[in-house]
Amino acid sequence: MSALACPSTRQLCVTCGIPQDSEYFDESGFAPAPALGQEVLLARFDLRHQYCGVLECFSQFTDEFARDPSAAETPGLEWLLQVNRRPLSPYVGLQAIVNPWGFSFGVRLRLPEAAKVELIVRNVNAPAGSAIQKVGGRLAGRYWFNPV
Repeated sequence: MSALACPSTRQLCVTCGIPQDSEYFDESGFAPAPALGQEVLLARFDLRHQYCGVLECFSQFTDEFARDPSAAETPGLEWLLQVNRRPLSPYVGLQAIVNPWGFSFGVRLRLPEAAKVELIVRNVNAPAGSAIQKVGGRLAGRYWFNPV
């Protein structure tokens, strides 16, 4: 069974295996950089009961990286991509911009039925007065009804 397999009675796309009547989701948010020991939920998408999905993209943003693309490291800030409050490997404990806003590498991560997908940034030890003052995140993908 493929990673995208989801029992369905509808027609599937011959290229990607996703039902042709799937819908898109695209959630994003911005916030001030979190204080030491705090975390900020940047983007969240909740699949309803009996819906399957695929996360196709996530993006990260900091105002420092927007000013200077060589500032990909985010010292003291930890980025977490979670599904149902569980870290989604290999996107665990990232301390750098790996998928920059506006130029993201696509991912194709299967989401279980009724999944809750979250992109969070946590301040684990960023010093006060850090160059990063604003953070942002985006989640995008597709979802569809699973009649089974």
